[in-house]
Amino acid sequence: MNLESPYLIIDMVQETFTNEGEFQLESGDVLRNFQLAYSTQGQLNANSDNVVWVIHALTGDTQVQVWWSGLVGEDKFYDPSKYFIVCANLLGSCYGSTQPLSQNPTTGESYYYDFPNLTTRDMANTLELLRIELGIHQINTLIGGSLGGQVGIEWAYLLQNKVKNTIILASNAKTAPWTIGFNETQRMAISADQTWGEKFPEAGKKGLEAARAIAMLTYRHPENLSEKQVDEPNKLDGFKASSYLRYQGQKLANRFNALSYWTLTKTMDSHDVGRNRGGAALALSQIPSRVLAIGVDKDLLFLKEESQFIANHVQKGTYREIKSPYGHDAFLIEYEQLNYILSSFYLENND
Repeated sequence: MNLESPYLIIDMVQETFTNEGEFQLESGDVLRNFQLAYSTQGQLNANSDNVVWVIHALTGDTQVQVWWSGLVGEDKFYDPSKYFIVCANLLGSCYGSTQPLSQNPTTGESYYYDFPNLTTRDMANTLELLRIELGIHQINTLIGGSLGGQVGIEWAYLLQNKVKNTIILASNAKTAPWTIGFNETQRMAISADQTWGEKFPEAGKKGLEAARAIAMLTYRHPENLSEKQVDEPNKLDGFKASSYLRYQGQKLANRFNALSYWTLTKTMDSHDVGRNRGGAALALSQIPSRVLAIGVDKDLLFLKEESQFIANHVQKGTYREIKSPYGHDAFLIEYEQLNYILSSFYLENND
């Protein structure tokens, strides 16, 4: 059971998959005996064609019914009474899967800073091993946003006809220098923490708080802060925006660790579905599943044009747009729009 998550486990089964032996990473490094925590909700139907596989974003976990509560759960769009819902904690994350604080089976000590660099392709390959272990032969819907969308598009390329619908929210086919730049500023904040480099679980915690504050400025839009963080006239200090960002930084640092955050932002930087495949456009053209790419009109981190690029280059692509002042985070907030977009997509495709 995942003891690190702040959430209660409701109406779901959480288990751990262990891949025995060596797992070759794209970098050439090897991970031995890695583990993935994963959750399942609902049951496979008689035709085994009701699998919905959700891939979480940067700091998410397996409890999709909590962080996507307007979309997954009883009487929601993806209802466990109708679908068999799977969500795995990504490799490198700190909610039950192998990560930098895990024990290195070679040395018997925690990896810490020796944990290898991961790519979204590595993550897709681990999910493929889990799919095989679970005996799932066909995925009805593969869905993920942000980092989860990056892993999702990689996995859709690998799965080929084993997935029917691929839904990618607020994500891209290749990470842009703009996004890498934001991630690097966050890692600079972590490395400026005087405890970074030391070997204990909370190393870099204050730096992680600052990193999260930086990230929040990319997850939201100026309109949202102008509306939600309004101060009284003539104020000179103690602004609401300041306290809001400090609070968000502390909240994440109390449930996550800086080493996993460093690892996962590096993974996001590495993303390129076209690497060694002739470029992103060619790689996307080789994905046979129906692909719904959902952009957010005011997303400052993953621009809507990046979602449009995906839809325009896959074989069967559809682009839809969320309009929201929340910016990048809209895919976790705007449930009414999401339900309408998803309903229309399935209806158009007679699902």
